[in-house]
Amino acid sequence: MNYVNAFKVGKIEYAVFSSLFNTIIAVPLIVLFSFILGYFFSRFQFKGKLVMYIIFLSGMMIPLHSLLVPIFVQFKWLGMLDNRFTLILPYIAFNLPVAIFLFDSFIKDISTEIDESAYMDGSSFDNTMFKIIFPICLPIMSTVTILSVLGTWNEFSFALVLNKTKELFTLPIWLTFFSSQFTTDYTGKISGLVITSLPTIILYLFFSQKIMTGMTAGAVKG
Repeated sequence: MNYVNAFKVGKIEYAVFSSLFNTIIAVPLIVLFSFILGYFFSRFQFKGKLVMYIIFLSGMMIPLHSLLVPIFVQFKWLGMLDNRFTLILPYIAFNLPVAIFLFDSFIKDISTEIDESAYMDGSSFDNTMFKIIFPICLPIMSTVTILSVLGTWNEFSFALVLNKTKELFTLPIWLTFFSSQFTTDYTGKISGLVITSLPTIILYLFFSQKIMTGMTAGAVKG
């Protein structure tokens, strides 16, 4: 009954759509951008490479919540608050540093002779990168995808501050509706927690081994 009420009374479908929308758009872009950048960092030497790499990886050391106020002020000035695409850019930016690091470490272990052989056979740069190297990166791509899905699906603070329209609230925000100043609907909240966490639990159970494989890629050099 509580699960039925989540849809009939709680209007969970709006939150499910918002979470799915953010995840489906942000995650493929994270994978694409991080693969391209990871490939360039691992395969080429160019001026400013070290500086760019440090800038990207510094995102792993900056507490995300310290950026909440600056991003809110900037988005307000640009008129980007409270719309369907508001959270896409922050979610991509927050997940890129780890994703770039994982792709870079993984691609470094792929022999450059594969690229050279492809070029000798007449393969173009784009064809080599996306049709030869990209399929080899499937293990790390799975890891990046799962970590990005978890980070996007479960994010709370920015989803709360940057959007104010109820139809744009994500599932973590929707769960707060079960609590008020004096009371909490515990049965409804537990049902909501199950519905919210079920997709990520299923995803992790099916791909947990790929996460471990991807996270340890590049850790041991032959």
